[in-house]
Parts: sequence; structure tokens; C-alpha cells
Amino acid sequence: MIDTRKRHSLYRGFMKDRGGNFGMMTAILLPVLLASTGVALDLAKLVQTRSALQDAADSAALSAASALAGKGITDEEAIELAKQFLAAQFKNISSAGSDTLPEEEQLEYEKVGDTALASVERTTGTGGSSKTYEVTITGQYDVAMSSFTQLLGYDKVRVSVSSTSESTTESKNALSMYLVLDRSGSMAEDTDTVNAAQPTKSESYDCSYQSGWKWVSKTCTREVTNYVIKIDALKLAVADLTTTLDTADPEKKYVRTAAISYNSSSQTPTTFAWGTTTALNYVKALTATGGTDSSNAFKTAYQKVTAASEVNAHIAKNGQKTPGKFIVFMTDGDNNYTSADTTTKSWCDSARTASVEVYTVAFMAPTRGQELLKYCATDTSHYYDAKNATDLMAAFKEIGEKAATAATRLTQ
Repeated sequence: MIDTRKRHSLYRGFMKDRGGNFGMMTAILLPVLLASTGVALDLAKLVQTRSALQDAADSAALSAASALAGKGITDEEAIELAKQFLAAQFKNISSAGSDTLPEEEQLEYEKVGDTALASVERTTGTGGSSKTYEVTITGQYDVAMSSFTQLLGYDKVRVSVSSTSESTTESKNALSMYLVLDRSGSMAEDTDTVNAAQPTKSESYDCSYQSGWKWVSKTCTREVTNYVIKIDALKLAVADLTTTLDTADPEKKYVRTAAISYNSSSQTPTTFAWGTTTALNYVKALTATGGTDSSNAFKTAYQKVTAASEVNAHIAKNGQKTPGKFIVFMTDGDNNYTSADTTTKSWCDSARTASVEVYTVAFMAPTRGQELLKYCATDTSHYYDAKNATDLMAAFKEIGEKAATAATRLTQ
């Protein structure tokens, strides 16, 4: 039997002995470290799974909306298609690189379609001229956690996503386009493009002469090359644009246009009207005179094209709730004051924020005018540097073609 003094001596020796501390600490901390690693891996798995499920939902909504517009399927068929597409796409994305999947895991992927919820909303334009379909789908998936996370009480964690897509039965998007056009005095200058309809013109000049001691006054004429002036080139270019829009919308059900001109101030604009006739006639009547200040003209275009009344006009006529919004901004020079550049740029910023597509055309313009238009263009593909009348007409025609291009839009 060990007496009390010996027991105390052994206890003191045990407490002073530091041997084995690392092993003890490892035994205590290792489960915590492993659990932390397991939780981190599970969090990464959750992020990846949610991303895959969102991609699948986007594709499913877009596919169903397109089928409603293109194939004329019923709402019930669209809902079933969206669910099946969601499950199949999620399986493909999640199992990428795997040739075979365990039967249990395949069943889990199939459940995604079974538990998904989908809906269809139809909107019909006045007179049934068009139909817009909006498909919304929500999906969920239970992600199995590792054994370490399960120790924290989480066997599975559910991820949920939602997506909405919209399509229309019409081959062309509804759109509202506002033309902002320079008609300053420099627009009366010649281009280097010969007027094909009348390549020469008669020009009067003073051919007075002195006969002996007497001066004889005389006016003569001569034939000179007849170049297209800038303002006339602009009128031809706008005519090309409107012809393109009219071809895309011959019944005037989807395209609304308006125009405003400016020199040292903005002139009275047209109001938005269906088709292009009003805007084209306005442009045909323009004359070139005065200085240059684009600020108020661009402001007017921005305010009109983003007005709620424009959306309401399209809903009433063609049923489209998100018509395209366009501004075509053209100049051949510089604003007379840099402050006008600053103000114009601020309205261009507002247009960009409001998702207005801004096309800009610099027509034989100097550097500062070009820089302003580059700034205002939605991106580099929306900016045109027209060095002559032919370039100008090509630019306006291409803008019309781009604006009329159809697309199925993913709205959320």
C-alpha cells in the first residue's frame, strides 16, 4: 500500500511531466480540424450545386417560353417541358465527366423535376395581333452533407432557385426609337460624294472686263461638280433606316418613332407615332443653319423614350411589356460650348442606366464631336464614324437592322 507522501510525490511528478502533451492536444483538436474541413467542403459543394441548379432553371424557363411562342404548345405542356428540362439539364451539369451514376443518385436528380413548380402567363395584344408568354420555374435540391457536418445536426441542406423567361409569337421586337439629329449650319457643306442624280450644276461667277477706258459688268455661268450636301445625305440616310423598320413592321404594330433636331437650341420635336412616316417627314423638312448644342435635344429624347406612356402604348397595341428603347444621336461637329458636352454626357449616363440603347453617328465630325459620341454610345459596336455620305447611309441602315432584330429575352 502506497502511503500518502508517496502518492503526493507521484502526483507531483505526473503534473510536472510534459511528455505526451502533443498527443493529447492532437487528440482534442483533430476532430475539430477535420470537422471544419468537412464543413468548408460542404459549403463549396452547396455553392456549386446552387449554380448548377440555377443554370438548369434558366435553360428550362427559356426552352419552355420559346416552345410556347414557336411551337404553340399548351400551358400544361410548357410546364411539363420546363420540369423535365430542369431535371435533365441539372443532371447533365452536375454529373459532367461521369459516364455512369448510381441508381440512387439518378433518382435524386429526377426528383428535381417532380418537386419543381412552374407557371405560364400569357398576354395578348389588341386584336390578338401578338402573344407574349412568361414562364417562371422554381426548383429545389437537397444536398447531402458529410459525416462531419452531420455531427452538427445537418444531414441535408436544401438549395432553391427561380428563373423567369419571356418570348413573343412575333418575329420582331416592339421598339420605340427617337432620332436626335444635328441641323447646324455646317450641315449645308458639301460632302465628297457626287450627286448621282445631277452630277453637275451651273454656277454663276463675275466675268466683268475692261474695254478700253470703260468697265463692262458681266455675269457668266460654268458647269461644276455637284456634290451631295450633308443635310441631304442625312435625309437619305434616315430614309434608309425608316425603310428597314417599315420592312420589319409593314402593318405598323410594333415600331414607334419620333425625332428632334438641334442647332444652337433644340427645335420642336415630333411626338411618338406608330410607324416612321411622321419622323421621316420631319427630317425631310430640315434646313441647315445656326450653331450647335445637343444637350436639350438628347434630354428630350431620353425623357420621351423612357416614359411610362411608351410602355403602355405597346401593351395596348401588341402586348409586349418590355419594348426596346433606342436613341440615334448624330452630329457633324462640336458643341459650341464644352458645358453642352458635359450636360449631354450626363443624360447619356441616365440613358445607359435606364437600359436605353444609344447608337451614335459622327458624320465627318472633328475630334471633340467624335469623343462625345463615343462616350454616349452604349458600346463600341453602337458607334459609327461616317467619313462620307455613303458611310452615313450604311450606318443608319445597319442601325435599323440591329434595332429590328428579334430575340427571346431572359428577364430574370
